[in-house]
Amino acid sequence: MDVGEKLKEARLAKDISLDSLQEKTKIQKRYLVAIEEGNFDILPGKFYTRAFIKEYATAVGINPDEIMTDHKEELPATEEENVQYSRIQRTRKESRSDKESRSSSIIPTVTVVLLIIAIIAVAIFFIRQSSSPSDGEPVEEENSNDGGMIIDDSGEGDGNGAADDNADDSEGGTEDESAEEEETEENEEVSVEVVEEGTGNSPTSELEVTGAGEEATLILESADDEQNSWLEITGTDDESLFSGNFDAEASPVEIDLADEESISLNIGNSSAVTISIDGTDIEYPTSAIHQRINLQMNNE
Repeated sequence: MDVGEKLKEARLAKDISLDSLQEKTKIQKRYLVAIEEGNFDILPGKFYTRAFIKEYATAVGINPDEIMTDHKEELPATEEENVQYSRIQRTRKESRSDKESRSSSIIPTVTVVLLIIAIIAVAIFFIRQSSSPSDGEPVEEENSNDGGMIIDDSGEGDGNGAADDNADDSEGGTEDESAEEEETEENEEVSVEVVEEGTGNSPTSELEVTGAGEEATLILESADDEQNSWLEITGTDDESLFSGNFDAEASPVEIDLADEESISLNIGNSSAVTISIDGTDIEYPTSAIHQRINLQMNNE
């Protein structure tokens, strides 16, 4: 009995329909049928043939390692599954370098803006000071009788000067607060925390994303032109946002997170895909080749 017949027999013995198996494994129904019929040519590639068979076996209660060993000669040969992550790590380091470079280029701009605001505030202060009467300075008025001078003792000059000073201080304080708020918004970054790390050959992990703004964007990019992956992205209410082969030609895939409370990623070859949100890289929770990642968006 070949591998497809053995898997199909196990599925029927457990009374599992192809539709139920597709929902459980997230593998398209046409690929499941191809596996059962031994028609591996229509699958995305050698790597996916082996990954899909393992997933199928796990779903119907068969040890995936045993079935891969028993049918080793029947399955298409592929490279070792211990993938070296040097290339993806190098890509992430370059991305961090670019982000740090962008951050360092923003600092001089913010400094110049704050300096200009301070100069304008000082200029307004001195202009208003020069246009108001000085404290205790006599006010000269012509007297038709003796040409003498009348000193204004009403104290109105002091009151006006104090009011102008208070207005200047209030205006300067408002501008400083606005500049500090703008700087705080610019320095806010997205943070990602692993809530639950998956296990097994195809782990499912839960991650919480905080700090993403209303215009946040999820970006998936090809990590290596020589590798490809199978990618499925599902949004809130199980809405399909992307499904199919993913390589350098399909890269990047950008998902608007404005109306999404959660995002589910099904990645066939994690070494070929990098994930980021608004320039912040998302590290894979495990080193497994096939991974599922559920992103919970926390925008509070």
